[in-house]
Amino acid sequence: MTQQIPSTQTTAPVPLLSLADKASLTSGAGDFVTTAIASAGIPAVTMSDGPHGLRLPKESGDGGQLDLRSTAPATCFPPAVALGSSWDPELARRVAGAIAAEAAAHGVHVVLGPGINIKRSPLCGRNFEYFSEDPLLTAEMGGAMVRGLQDAGVGAALKHYAANNQETDRMRVSADIDERPLREIYLRAFERIVRRERPWSVMAAYNGVNGVPMPENTRLLTDILRTQWGFDGIVMSDWGAVRDRVAALRAGLDLQMPGTGGRGDREIVAAVSAGDLDEAVLDTAVERLARFARRATRAAYTTGGTRAGEHHRLAGEAADRCVVLLKNDTDLLPLDPASGTVAVIGELARTPRYQGAGSSQVTPTRLDTPLDGLLRLAVGARVGFAPGYPLAGVASAGTEQSLAEEAVRLAAASDTVVLFLGLAAQDESEGFDRDHIDLPADQVRLLERIRAVNPRVCVVLSNGGVVRTAPWHTQVPALIEGWLLGQAGGGALARVLFGSVNPSGKLAETIPLRLEDTPSHLSFPGQEGRVRYGEGVFVGYRGYDARGCEVAFPFGHGLSYTRFDYSDLRVDPREDGEAFTVAVTVTNTGDRPGREVVQFYTVGPAGSEVARPPRELRAFASVFLAPGESRAAEVELARTDLAHYSEREGGWRVEGGAHRVEAGASSRDIRLSAEVTVTGDPSRLRLSGRNTLAEWLRHPVGGPLLRDRFARAKGERAEPSAMDDPMLRRFLSGMPLDVISEFPQSPVSPEGVVELAALAAELPQETSG
Repeated sequence: MTQQIPSTQTTAPVPLLSLADKASLTSGAGDFVTTAIASAGIPAVTMSDGPHGLRLPKESGDGGQLDLRSTAPATCFPPAVALGSSWDPELARRVAGAIAAEAAAHGVHVVLGPGINIKRSPLCGRNFEYFSEDPLLTAEMGGAMVRGLQDAGVGAALKHYAANNQETDRMRVSADIDERPLREIYLRAFERIVRRERPWSVMAAYNGVNGVPMPENTRLLTDILRTQWGFDGIVMSDWGAVRDRVAALRAGLDLQMPGTGGRGDREIVAAVSAGDLDEAVLDTAVERLARFARRATRAAYTTGGTRAGEHHRLAGEAADRCVVLLKNDTDLLPLDPASGTVAVIGELARTPRYQGAGSSQVTPTRLDTPLDGLLRLAVGARVGFAPGYPLAGVASAGTEQSLAEEAVRLAAASDTVVLFLGLAAQDESEGFDRDHIDLPADQVRLLERIRAVNPRVCVVLSNGGVVRTAPWHTQVPALIEGWLLGQAGGGALARVLFGSVNPSGKLAETIPLRLEDTPSHLSFPGQEGRVRYGEGVFVGYRGYDARGCEVAFPFGHGLSYTRFDYSDLRVDPREDGEAFTVAVTVTNTGDRPGREVVQFYTVGPAGSEVARPPRELRAFASVFLAPGESRAAEVELARTDLAHYSEREGGWRVEGGAHRVEAGASSRDIRLSAEVTVTGDPSRLRLSGRNTLAEWLRHPVGGPLLRDRFARAKGERAEPSAMDDPMLRRFLSGMPLDVISEFPQSPVSPEGVVELAALAAELPQETSG
């Protein structure tokens, strides 16, 4: 049965409400339900945890949602850690649309997701909920999920805004970040999604940013999110994040969740009554909340079935796309389903991990296991199984030894071994960070023993965060990163192993050789309530590449059962210079149909005014090709996509000059490159005597003025100036001009500096290029 929620008037309800009523709207009526005021036409909004499926109460209504184990079944799609490796925004949109259909069927109006925080460190306990170490890939995948939810009439809650990159001390820690990395890395995906997809709500994180708790952070909640980006939805708190309700409301936080039994409402009423809070601030929040409630409840929703079978098939299709083939020496894979003997070893093959622990846990409608999938697809091959190790990791030494010996015997008697290794649920979860990235020691020991009796080993990993594969990955011919693949992931792994699906996943994060190599290693997770983001913009592959650091497997890497050649890279600027089309021809030179994800990176101009990573992902496109087929992978890049955030100029800035565009299969497998000349932005810098000589000379207006002054001074003097000596000029380049003006041999006087600064401010400047 389908019920249509009638639309309500959109006039502001503020004049109709008492102060107490208005305050009541700014906090939840329960764990996951907002406050309704029927007389003002403001309905209640029901929310549910996400983002890869619904965490629903067993009974209808709001009760019980804080019990992470007490949930009704819903489809468990691949979590973001896996979905990010699909590099397939359209797939993410379809998954979100299915989640929206299930939400509507259960009367849920808003799904709390997607999570789009950056994977700053592989130790973050919640990395399984996040897409990537790269903001562009994060924005494309997260934006597609927002679009999929809201196109289906269910709201998204974009989270966790902002810089929620660790679980250690997450309720209090301050993420101390310079403005450039804050804008380029940690806010960029939020900005892109807010501007393009218009999410109905944004969730403020627990942590602080630069000393200010996010729920009370006026600069991020109001100045940046609303004023600069044009966000028109509501800001809600993460559950239990608000410490000072009045300060949070003043900063721009509309909704405190969950409900506090009226405490926060009373604090707001008291502050307004005492004159400590302008009632207009409350009125603005109430208007936003009323608009949000009417928008969220306006769509039709279904109280019938949730199409469990159809959604399970979609979950399986998604999982197929997420599997990453890291290594396949001697073409060990795919296995032949019609002949040979296969030893399937590892408890994770029989008892799979398919999602992370914490608030995103979903009770699946069904669960496919890799072992069942392999047994089902084997039409002539003989498949044997041995658990190999205890999944809980608390078994006695005798039990571990017995399980290992059984597995070794099976491996020795089989043609090929498929060994499932990974992390147990207690090893990674929301609420705490990992201490290391190693696999359990008993699993590594088992791998060594199996290799000794059978070198034909394919390792399949199951993990929500990156695990260290060195040095053993060099000693096995095949390696699959299976991540956490949702309820249908077992079948997907079986299809990839037996070759009915050609893997096309690409790593959305770098796999390092050692934890110590990670760019954030020396400053994660901080101390005494603060964590300094000392690596700046050099996060993930940007940092590894800048340091020339060897890695196990690079960002964007992923193999196929076929091969792809790249040719004919073309970069065609648009007539107005504001965008350019980039295309490369991809040819399938193998004997199987397959999908290739082409990654487009850019490299900034030589002599850039800021430190830049060696390359940065700017776009990607996928092509599906039959054997021998060729097709162009094409994207459009905006000139503004090449901008960096200039702290000195207080905004985004495109440097003019020759930028290199690269097409590759990973950040370290660049196949082709070409240059494009880009017109730079005019400088917004207002020069003064405090600017250095180098800054003056680099300025498009100030530079010519100062050089002209130097030339005139040289003609007026009999003796040489310090500016005539290249070595001295270099020595002086970092000095403020007003300091240089005090030197006896300076070609410009203190008064001349003031005059030049005034003239530079008056003259128009041309763009650079």
